[in-house]
Amino acid sequence: MYTPMQRYVLVALRLLIGWHILYEGFSKLLIPNWSSMGFLKESKWILTGFSDWIISHAGILNAVDFLNTWGLIAIGTGLILGLFTRVAAISGAILLFIYYLNNPPLIGLEYSVPTEGSYLIVSKTLIESIALVALAVFPSGSFAGLDILVCRFRNRNNKMEE
Repeated sequence: MYTPMQRYVLVALRLLIGWHILYEGFSKLLIPNWSSMGFLKESKWILTGFSDWIISHAGILNAVDFLNTWGLIAIGTGLILGLFTRVAAISGAILLFIYYLNNPPLIGLEYSVPTEGSYLIVSKTLIESIALVALAVFPSGSFAGLDILVCRFRNRNNKMEE
């Protein structure tokens, strides 16, 4: 159904985004006492109140840090291996969109933490989130990944039930 070039591009996109997300998760895991508090303190716009609420409750902040770190690792691993690709891509898109909503590059919002570049409305976080939505729509794990095995297992079980 897809040309070889389309398959290569989809798999390359999946692997590159997977690597980026996996690396972000591992880097948080390996940094002693890493916390999302700094990011959440910078929150401007519609999630500011929610971010402040997280910061004000140490237990919730610890849970968010744990889920963020291990969620990134799980999402990145799933994308790289092509395992539960659609779930990994949708989860990653949602997580990145939450990051975007916390710190969007909108006129009038100023952040104390320097950014990598100059953005207006569209940032690399938003672009990567939308790219993950595209990966969720196209089944790249089913032609280059462990989703092939999951599909075969499901088909075998469906045949056995008939």
